[in-house]
Amino acid sequence: MSKIHLTDLPMNETGKVISINCPGHIKRRLLDLGIVKKTNIIPVLKSPSGDPTAFLVRGSIIALRKEDASLIDVEF
Repeated sequence: MSKIHLTDLPMNETGKVISINCPGHIKRRLLDLGIVKKTNIIPVLKSPSGDPTAFLVRGSIIALRKEDASLIDVEF
């Protein structure tokens, strides 16, 4: 397995969150959305403009902007 940013995870492939590298208020928001260490995350839909991207996390679909997704490292 290799470590990549969430933005580099191919569509419909599963990654496992290994770290969230961002300021406190953004990190709190991501944790509240269920993005915590060892959680599986799958990019499922990209908007026509390419930003944001929808991700499947713990049975829910959430949209993240590229600038926020780039702060999340996953194993792929």
